[in-house]
Amino acid sequence: MKYLALLLVWLVCIGAAPVRLITDLSQRRIDIVYTFKGAELLVFGAIQYPAGGVPDEAPGLAIVVRGPAVPITLRKKRRVAGVWINTDSVRFETAPGFYSVATSAPISTLVDERNAAIWEIGVDYLQLSPTGMDTPEIGNAFQSGLIELRRKAGLYAEHEGGVQVTQNVLYQARIAIPSAVPVGDYTAEIYLIRKGKVIARATSPIHIGKSGFERWVYVAAHRHSLEYGIAAVGLALLAGWGAGLIVRRT
Repeated sequence: MKYLALLLVWLVCIGAAPVRLITDLSQRRIDIVYTFKGAELLVFGAIQYPAGGVPDEAPGLAIVVRGPAVPITLRKKRRVAGVWINTDSVRFETAPGFYSVATSAPISTLVDERNAAIWEIGVDYLQLSPTGMDTPEIGNAFQSGLIELRRKAGLYAEHEGGVQVTQNVLYQARIAIPSAVPVGDYTAEIYLIRKGKVIARATSPIHIGKSGFERWVYVAAHRHSLEYGIAAVGLALLAGWGAGLIVRRT
């Protein structure tokens, strides 16, 4: 009788267990070398439902890859008395260097605005923390400009319908990583959404870094900036002198 009671309790707990996301990545590190022309990251996994019951309704999924967030200042130039000068400027404290989201359905129908803002699902819901603007209108204009610039560079992207779901359990999405992607620590965030609300979430870390000669130059520039600057100037002078010598001889 005692074991029967324990079994019943275990079954109840299993039935009441929350839905879980099991996820993995095709690679957790992406190396940038001189021939790097971009990469493709595969995010895939499965939905673990309570008691193994799979609902008939197709699940809503959003997969976000982002990072690293660094401050950036945007300035607007205007021509004053025939001279182009910086006038307005806005600083964004938490703008991610890369942001890409893939969803199983259009964002507007998948998630409500509150949850989209909380979890930053969609480029329009990024919390970039603008400072230094005179009016909110100026901040909004600069934010739209920053987003547009990064869209054109392939650093901000949305792929509505980019998440493929199989038998309401398995999911996958391919995220394009452009060649201009900044180095640093990234995260892949997977959201399970029902009736506009996030009901489960999973994250996986990713690192994008330079490798080989590019890494040596990158480390030297950051750890020994003075020596690196002197060496760069010296090489530029040497290259100019060599080019001049060749021109004189021809």
